[in-house]
Amino acid sequence: MLPLLLLLLLLPRGAPGPSTDTDNLLVLTVATEETDGFRRFQRSLQCFNYKVKVLGLGEEWRGDGQKVQLLKAALEQYADNEDLIILFTESYDTVIASGTAELLKKFRQAKSKVVFSAEAVAYPERRFEAKYPSVREGKRFLGSSAFIGYASHLHKLTADWSGADDDSDQLFYTKIFLDPVKREKINITLDHRCRIFQNLHGSVGDVVLKFENGRVRARNVEYDTLPVVISGNGPTKLLMNYLGNYIPRVWTFETGCVVCEEGLRSLAGMKTDDAFPLVVIGIFIEQPTPFVSEFFKRLRNLQYPKSRIQLYIANHEPHHQRHVEGFLQEHSSEYNAVKVLGADLASNFADARNTAMDTCRQNPDCEYYFSIDVQVVLNNASVLRTLIEQNKSIIAPMVSRIQDLWSNFWGALNTDGYYARSEDYIDIVHRRRIGIWNVPYISNVYLVKGSVLRNKLNQYDVFRGGNLDPDMAFCYNVRQQGIFMFVTNLQPFGHILYLENYQTSHYNNDLWQISQNIQDWKEKYIHPNHTAALRGKAIESPCPDVYWFPIFTATACDELVEEMEHYGQWSSGSKSDQRLQGGYENVPTIDIHMTQINFQKEWQKFLLDFVAPITEKMYPGYYTQAQFDLAFVVRYKPDEQPLLEPHHDASTFTINIALNGVGQDYEGGGCRFLRYNCSVTAPRKGWALMHPGRLTHYHEGLRTTKGTRYIAVSFVDP
Repeated sequence: MLPLLLLLLLLPRGAPGPSTDTDNLLVLTVATEETDGFRRFQRSLQCFNYKVKVLGLGEEWRGDGQKVQLLKAALEQYADNEDLIILFTESYDTVIASGTAELLKKFRQAKSKVVFSAEAVAYPERRFEAKYPSVREGKRFLGSSAFIGYASHLHKLTADWSGADDDSDQLFYTKIFLDPVKREKINITLDHRCRIFQNLHGSVGDVVLKFENGRVRARNVEYDTLPVVISGNGPTKLLMNYLGNYIPRVWTFETGCVVCEEGLRSLAGMKTDDAFPLVVIGIFIEQPTPFVSEFFKRLRNLQYPKSRIQLYIANHEPHHQRHVEGFLQEHSSEYNAVKVLGADLASNFADARNTAMDTCRQNPDCEYYFSIDVQVVLNNASVLRTLIEQNKSIIAPMVSRIQDLWSNFWGALNTDGYYARSEDYIDIVHRRRIGIWNVPYISNVYLVKGSVLRNKLNQYDVFRGGNLDPDMAFCYNVRQQGIFMFVTNLQPFGHILYLENYQTSHYNNDLWQISQNIQDWKEKYIHPNHTAALRGKAIESPCPDVYWFPIFTATACDELVEEMEHYGQWSSGSKSDQRLQGGYENVPTIDIHMTQINFQKEWQKFLLDFVAPITEKMYPGYYTQAQFDLAFVVRYKPDEQPLLEPHHDASTFTINIALNGVGQDYEGGGCRFLRYNCSVTAPRKGWALMHPGRLTHYHEGLRTTKGTRYIAVSFVDP
């Protein structure tokens, strides 16, 4: 059962109006423990300088009836005080939206000694519905989550309580209210139009946010009122959490996030690695995923001491076994500890996640558990430190698919517990609203405090729940324990890869990701100086109308060569070539066409996105759609085909990319343009040579004298 937090707000009658007049205000809070909800409640009080005094209950919560008993005991000392005004409200799922001046004004305007909140549903017994007085406008039924009154009259209200701790407090108050004699004697009324109290149960559609002058209110659109006390009673906790992201001064358009710097845990003073918190990182590979090697590179680059990181890697995909083993072989010794659940031993997804989380739970030295799925690209190397410093029970860095609204959090849930879009979801994903947001669902990457795992989430199986998938089951179990989940977009953290249509039939499958995950493809395969080439820099002209510029990384070169050698069906180098229309090649090479490995669409996009802009810059007035009939990788060997005779290319312009390094992988080689008697004899790995194909640039491939030389050739716009 969730902890119950109770509030006594003491206001002398006739107290000055301004809400900053704290000398006339005392808040007594009776709490079983401090929770995320209570901290939110306290923050709403602090926004208006309320004085808060917490009274420790010193015992576990036993039921709603205990609230009446606690209130009854607290009121004994005020039994004869006819001037004192007391506000009673639960605080776990409550926020205060305004100050004492407005609260007192509205209470006095009610012209009753005790005012209860009102709601749309008769609870806990519908049989009493007919006994309620009819009302011309507003909510008809009593709600016990909040009420306000003079101390002497509240003492009379609770005087006859003799129930058990697990009895219903709302039923007790309802019976008093429905008794005409007692109702008149105590002078009780309900806040029918929600001027003071807004109970959300049964009224979810009535409430919207109202932003006004650096403050946020909940506006009841049904009655056009601005309630002071907002209560997420009944099954409305998720809406309460959403409203609590703003009310009263958590986030506003004028100030942005007001509370993001509160309660931080600084790691700046850590002088040695051993002083950092121990973190267990759970890594999950559950389906074929592109750029797994790059994931492990980013893991190594986290700005956090590796000696304070323990790794738990659950790999369910045999295809990625070589990536995991390659990482472990080179780097496992750098970490505090490493445990691997291989594809051959992998249990189901829920078991793997439960076991990983339990690795932290069972280790008293583990302060944090960091879960990350391999499809998450965390470009922000300080992400782990940033999340720890936020000091939340559970917090996720906001990541989404590039140019898409698919993200690792949901802003709301529908009635079935699945995704529903919140009003602020798009603004949060696009970082038009920046802050820390209480949300009902997170996935893919998040940080959990070890103390939370050993306390409220101490059950092992938190990733199972009915027919829910592991992520939804985890979030459901977290919500049931009253633990808040936050997502932060204070910084850009990264993105989520597209996994749809990812094929594993090639040797280097990431090469085919140029359309699905263009940014990651570019980071892995496009030379870092290519951007300079687009600006007209880093471009050389070794011969007339011949341009030389960086295009591929060494990884791109190596993987393309590996792909061709893995395919292995090199041509014979004869003039007879059945791959070509007509079956004849005038100037044959030993090669493999891009069409043979089904790479033609990807290659054309590469030419269009990364080569065409440079073509248009260096050959002004010419615009290309990067069409080609022939694009292929050529292999030169001294004992196979060492050179290529002089020829014209069947193209408007040709791209020739060096795929390995002269002096390292081979000797000799290069290209000579006969008309200009100009040679490029030291081609740089990953650099492209671009030249006109017909008429002017008659050229030959110079002899390779040692090793094996590879080049990627494209006859563009034939």
